[in-house]
Amino acid sequence: MHRPVCVVVGVGPGNGAAFAHRFAEEGYTVALLARSTGYSSELAAELPDAVPFACDVTDAEAIAETFTAIERRLGPVGVVIYNAGSGTFGTPEDARVEDFERAWQINARGLLLVAQAVMPGMVQRGEGQIVVVGATASLRGKPMTTIFASAKAAQRSLAQSLARHLGPKGVHVSLIILDGMVDLPSTRARMKHMGDEDFMKPEHIARAAWGLTQQHRSTWTFELDLRPFGESW
Repeated sequence: MHRPVCVVVGVGPGNGAAFAHRFAEEGYTVALLARSTGYSSELAAELPDAVPFACDVTDAEAIAETFTAIERRLGPVGVVIYNAGSGTFGTPEDARVEDFERAWQINARGLLLVAQAVMPGMVQRGEGQIVVVGATASLRGKPMTTIFASAKAAQRSLAQSLARHLGPKGVHVSLIILDGMVDLPSTRARMKHMGDEDFMKPEHIARAAWGLTQQHRSTWTFELDLRPFGESW
């Protein structure tokens, strides 16, 4: 009997690794997607049943080929965690069009292509989970988030469209709004003035994502805000 399959799109230290660990612990075979397999191969070696795949979410052909390979090798995809997200920061005067387009490609276009790759099978089976990892920037634009906020807002609207379309077909699409700094060595080094209460723990973010996938369809959540208790909002 095949283990259920979870695909984590955007795997790196922090949230991506935490999602992989959580779903592996819950009995899933985990497909680890990143632009290269350097880190994901090391992560796969730590997990009971995980396979790394190289996939650039800005490449439509690569996405189609990767998901075909996943289903052929591992089985039907039951859960997708869309953790791919990127964007440069700066004011409107500083924004470069190529950076704007790339942020949109990763956050919104990539999500659409991944959803299109898995939705036929999920709809046919009448079940499935797509969890999108978003950000507070999707709710408001600030001068320094000119590019990032625009891309995340597009991602949020797309996720809502997917949720409204796929929900009646049995597929649960949910969005996690991360409002805070994720606890990584790199962010700790940059934010030395911040205390432990100001950081979001990746393992706890992953626990919240797991909880979304376990909801009964009579009480599905679309948007879930997560923030550390020290965050001002």
